Amino acid sequence: MSTEKIAPAKGKLGVMVVGLGAVATTMIAGVEAVRRGLAKPIGSLTQMGTIRLGKRTENRSPLIKEFVPLADLNDVVFTGWDIFEDNVYESAAHAKVLDEKLLDQIKPYLETIKPLPAVFDQYYVKRLHGTHVKQGKNKRDLANQVIEDIRNFKKTVDRVVVIWAASTEIFLQPTAVHQSIEAFEKGLEDNDVSIAPSQIYAYAALSEGVPFANGAPNLTVDNPAMVALSKKNHAPICGRDFKTGQTFMKTVLAPAFKTRLLGVKGWFSTNILGNRDGEVLDDPQSFKTKEESKLDSLEYIFQPELYPDLYKDLYHKIRINYYPPRGDDKEAWDNIDIFGWLGYPMQIKVNFLCRDSILAAPVALDLVLFLDLAKRTPELQSIGVQEWLSFYLKAPQTAEGLKPEHDLFIQSMKLKNTLRHIAGEELITHLGLEYYD
Repeated sequence: MSTEKIAPAKGKLGVMVVGLGAVATTMIAGVEAVRRGLAKPIGSLTQMGTIRLGKRTENRSPLIKEFVPLADLNDVVFTGWDIFEDNVYESAAHAKVLDEKLLDQIKPYLETIKPLPAVFDQYYVKRLHGTHVKQGKNKRDLANQVIEDIRNFKKTVDRVVVIWAASTEIFLQPTAVHQSIEAFEKGLEDNDVSIAPSQIYAYAALSEGVPFANGAPNLTVDNPAMVALSKKNHAPICGRDFKTGQTFMKTVLAPAFKTRLLGVKGWFSTNILGNRDGEVLDDPQSFKTKEESKLDSLEYIFQPELYPDLYKDLYHKIRINYYPPRGDDKEAWDNIDIFGWLGYPMQIKVNFLCRDSILAAPVALDLVLFLDLAKRTPELQSIGVQEWLSFYLKAPQTAEGLKPEHDLFIQSMKLKNTLRHIAGEELITHLGLEYYD
């Protein structure tokens, strides 16, 4: 059990969001609506979740936010960067996720949040044309400008977390520039093409000892240089890509099939969506980044090397189609070909009409609050990767050589046991034999 005390959540928590688009504005507007009592924080574990402590017979199940010292929503202050000049109200109105009646009630507050100019390069996001962007002689200069933004914001708040809620960048893989902090810093000086804008933000945040969350599938903090920087400066990190719609359903259904030892021959997934995310993913190089993130989960959950008769020949295909009429209302179809006793075939069809940003907003909020908690927890702040936050991510990050856990229910147990551990409570194994002694 942890013996060192978690530092209290004193003062203001500053949240710096990269990309004030649909997800970010839905989170910010939602937090303000909750603060004013206009709505409930549905979908947020930090705000509505409870945690069982001790035996079932003890009936101890406090709210998570009362069990560990999380920042209070009234103490959260937002700012951010964007490639367009729209303030948060204008951006939220453009995104059309939240209805006008709600937005108008909080309009004065939302209008006060104006974006800082963003680091942007169209090479990495082909379908967007940024107009509110930083200029610099090289990527090191741009990183220094972001560091300056973070330092200026730090003067107005007590703690800071940075979260990427911007678009999906083109597919990149780690190169020599990502192997050490020194190599990365030289790459910034040399304008290395392997360093995308998201990595510049991550470098700036981690250099300042600020936790960083990545809500997109980009290669950002999942490389040796960023892990080393995270550990060096006690700035927690946690993988990539908010687990929201289709992948969320996969990490629920796939564990059920595996638990019952039902085989799966094929899993075909397709999506239509019409927001800016859909437009960006219409570019093949950005789609490749998203596809890699979404494909991984089944491979890890099913463990075909352990269950070759059930999953060795699984055919897994994913499609995402840009369809402007839908806006943020995404529709996801899954066709799953399973087989059971004696190999007899069956099928399952899933039609999920989801609101992408409505699902992502509480995930983004929880990651921010939990990363801030990790930063204030002696046992967690210096380990770098916070694997216990895998629950929220399509591509969880782990220690080198360790396969990630994608089963949603194991992830949930891991998260809650981590909270019990840092608070000095007994872990729960669900063995339950003590009730029958």
